Amino acid sequence: MKRYGHGLVPGRFHPPHAGHHHLVRTARDRCERLTVLVRASAAESLPLDDRLAWMREIHPDVLVVGAVDDASDPEAPAAALRAAVPEPVDAVFTTEPSGAGLGRRLGAETVLGDRAIPLTDAAVRADPAGHWDLLEPPVRAALTRRIVVLGAESTGTTTMARALADHYRRRGGVWTRTRCVPDYARAYGALRLAELRAAHPAADPSDVTLRSSDFPVIAQRQAELEEEAARDGSPVLFCDTDAFAATIRHERYTGTTSPATGEIAAHGRQHLWLLTDHRGVTAEDAAPPDGEHLRPWMTARLLTQLSHTGRRTAVLTGPHEERLAAAVAAVDGLLAEGWHLTDTPPERR
Repeated sequence: MKRYGHGLVPGRFHPPHAGHHHLVRTARDRCERLTVLVRASAAESLPLDDRLAWMREIHPDVLVVGAVDDASDPEAPAAALRAAVPEPVDAVFTTEPSGAGLGRRLGAETVLGDRAIPLTDAAVRADPAGHWDLLEPPVRAALTRRIVVLGAESTGTTTMARALADHYRRRGGVWTRTRCVPDYARAYGALRLAELRAAHPAADPSDVTLRSSDFPVIAQRQAELEEEAARDGSPVLFCDTDAFAATIRHERYTGTTSPATGEIAAHGRQHLWLLTDHRGVTAEDAAPPDGEHLRPWMTARLLTQLSHTGRRTAVLTGPHEERLAAAVAAVDGLLAEGWHLTDTPPERR
């Protein structure tokens, strides 16, 4: 089989999928060096920077570069290509016959790859969930619909998050991998308690006092656990709290805001927040450790800030069965809206 010095795989990778990766790996095996060119336009939903990051992670042994071809000037795409790939190219690898034009423009041989995985970007954009197993972890993480269950202490957030994950696992297929991210503050509190007991063996959980500096640590690890689960789960992910909730917990414990925690929350990729109301959960049932009077404040503060920051929210009230039904309806509504991934303009394909 003929080998080449410098190969090029051009594409929009909007989003990248198993068909793209098969072509890139095939080309890599036949070239001394391989460049992957990611072309993008502003009309496309997925940012160029994201696609570059995904392709670089998935294919660390090739050079991945990007080019924007939005200009109305018909010569602009060629100029962008020359700027992105200035070195001579020996072979252009593509599954599209139209790729021959690019090969001629570069003075390179066109190598038509096989369609061992017959899949198009448009098909994936139309139904990401239906093609979930043909997407790599960083792409799945970006497309996962993330739902946060949050509320005042002892209002059933953990029970609800677990119940929702179990509900969607029962859909079968790819949905069986639906994950529930635990509240990291509990694990962090256990670590602090272990440290305390090393000096004071009789210490109990009520002796653990969270410092302001603890909250960014908790929020950052919560965000990391969420990201790890999104890379490995189904199209929907349930989170028992998030970094945003940590900002309100900081207020509750210290009486002040935490800019560092807020900065972590600002970079979150969640889509829906389910607020568990304190009403209907009695003090006897809940046994809140910090007093019944703080639960109404926490509920009100969470709701105010959710609204103020424009986060999509559903409030869960009533007994557990009613709360679960309302939560499922809200999640189903989100999933039914789809992913809103725009098609590539015909003139840019």
